[in-house]
Amino acid sequence: MSVLELKNVNKDYKLAGKEKFRALHNINLSFEKGELVSIMGESGSGKSTLMNLIGGLDSQYDGIINIDGKELKNFKEKQLDDYRKKKIGFVFQSFNLIPHLSVLDNVTIGLTLSNVKESVKVQKATELLDKLGLKSQIKKKPTQLSGGQKQRVAIARALINDPDIILADEPTGALDSSTTVQILDILKEIADDGKLVIMVTHSEKVASISSRIVEIADGKIIRDEKNENYQKNDTKNKLINDVHALPARKEKEGHLSTWSAFKLSLHNMWASKVKNILMAVGVSISLVSMILMLSFGSGLTGYISNTAANYTNPNMVTISKADKKNQSFSEDDIDALQQDITQYLKDNGNDFEVNENTMSPGLNIVTFSLDPTSKDNTVEYTPEGGETKYANVVDTYTTPPYYSKKNMLAGEIPVYNAEEAENEDYKGQVMLSKAACDLLEVETPEEAVGKEVHLNASFAGISFEKDVIISGIVDVSFFGDMMVMYVDYGFLNKCVKEAIHNKNLTLPPEQQVPETDLVPNLLYIEADSESTADLIKQYIAQHKDTLTGSVEEQMASMFTEMLSTFSIALAIISGISLFVALIMILVVLYMSVAERTKEIGVLKSIGARGKDIRLIFSSESFLIGLLSGIISIVLSLVVGGIFILVLKSLLGFAPLIMKIEYFGLALLVSIVISVMAGLYPSSKAAKLDPVESLRRE
Repeated sequence: MSVLELKNVNKDYKLAGKEKFRALHNINLSFEKGELVSIMGESGSGKSTLMNLIGGLDSQYDGIINIDGKELKNFKEKQLDDYRKKKIGFVFQSFNLIPHLSVLDNVTIGLTLSNVKESVKVQKATELLDKLGLKSQIKKKPTQLSGGQKQRVAIARALINDPDIILADEPTGALDSSTTVQILDILKEIADDGKLVIMVTHSEKVASISSRIVEIADGKIIRDEKNENYQKNDTKNKLINDVHALPARKEKEGHLSTWSAFKLSLHNMWASKVKNILMAVGVSISLVSMILMLSFGSGLTGYISNTAANYTNPNMVTISKADKKNQSFSEDDIDALQQDITQYLKDNGNDFEVNENTMSPGLNIVTFSLDPTSKDNTVEYTPEGGETKYANVVDTYTTPPYYSKKNMLAGEIPVYNAEEAENEDYKGQVMLSKAACDLLEVETPEEAVGKEVHLNASFAGISFEKDVIISGIVDVSFFGDMMVMYVDYGFLNKCVKEAIHNKNLTLPPEQQVPETDLVPNLLYIEADSESTADLIKQYIAQHKDTLTGSVEEQMASMFTEMLSTFSIALAIISGISLFVALIMILVVLYMSVAERTKEIGVLKSIGARGKDIRLIFSSESFLIGLLSGIISIVLSLVVGGIFILVLKSLLGFAPLIMKIEYFGLALLVSIVISVMAGLYPSSKAAKLDPVESLRRE
């Protein structure tokens, strides 16, 4: 039975409008194994069209083409791919070798598409190239070969899958006469080995060595005759020996594996390494900005939170009124808060009780802000043998007292003893911030403790003067450069009442200075644990319309919100830059498909499925994303390291925390956007028409 048979085959091409051009008319041919057939004809006669139909590159025709008794037109796409891979071997006039692959890789590409074991591929290709006189050339690239060598590589590629039919399109058209003879001898040997070899040629010389000549003109067969002088040679050593691969996993047998696709993609990327590296660097810049944005956000948030935590007792909760017009707490307010907070804790499974023992009204501290530029309403200090220093007592300044020992730089918090205060020599105590040490001309906070200063102050419009002792120096966290003074409630109350009595003042009701005690505007709850303190803070947060926490907490919250807004803005900017990067990758990959159209046609001619082409280009986009992600991590470490050094030298600290999860996120984002960008180009490559692709120059 004939290995190949054509019955009444017609082929039409659509022209503009509804017109058609018939390229082949009622072609009837049959071919046997072992034949060396030359198909001759002028340009445009239909030779190449006939070859494309036989080779399964074009399946749009009328009539019947039988391969081993099976109708080619009935083949599904997958069957056509297998047909080109296993039954057909193409040899092209322009060789159509893939330039960035070595000779060995060009030959084994067909086996790679069949997922043949690496060692078997190399053995089989090496044996074949050795028989074709190319063993010493296997590591070279096609550009390093002569025309004859290139054509022998093309023949080896056509033979590697041991097909039944070899289709050679003008196999000697680009060769000199001596090389032509060599190539024709090889093709004759292939036919004499028992394969069907069909050559398209213009040359009478080529046709003369054939066993059969078929001439075509205007799409019609005008001659079909055998060469009576053809001498078939006995071949002792076949070009293709039986080399069998170990069985692959069934579900992947015969198809391009993901690993092989990655290796091919690496070859492709290395061939255009400068372009790919520049593209990866461009993408990585967007990723670096994302990593640094996350690192700065994390670093600043952590710094603010740690600073606030370092200046407060974690078990202490500060409460003040959110209403700025009525900041004082009455006894009824305090009682109501004690009951409500205790009940809230119980509702959340906590037995801590808020009462007069655990809640203190302001811890008996009033805070004043000091202004060293004024001599009115002042704290005065005259160093021994020196000039008097002044700090203006500006106003009450509501901030948490520094009741935690870790905030104290020297000394103690002011303590008021009402019994001792009855003594005429009683001087009272105040606490100053570190910045106020400049007033005292001391080098260390310890030197300031115990010194006497003259206080010329006022509260609620009542002026008074007192000599006071500095009990301690405190660190004021966020307000480190501010001169702040802390005075005990009891002592201040004593000073105000004495001033009222001594000056015989009658105060208007709106001044709200009571006859007995000052009204607190801060409450403090000393909880038994951090978890209890956190629950109380939750209560305050739920009543944010009427209550608020400490200044540190408010500042930390404000900065955190600002950083959150800033981070969102940076995230949007990073997102825009990443979108631009995605577009850039898409454009580059799309251009790559256009540049490699002929390569895609070659791959399809040797049996690559659309899925295989898509996998190769998708692998390239994945590798570009991987490379971009790696470069972004390296650049982030370098740039981040520079930022850390600069910030530490300028600020003394570097609010930059580079977490490993940020690098992982950048790598993931890079891969995702690259793969997304590669979807359209890889899909377009997979859908390219092989005939049109092979025509592309």
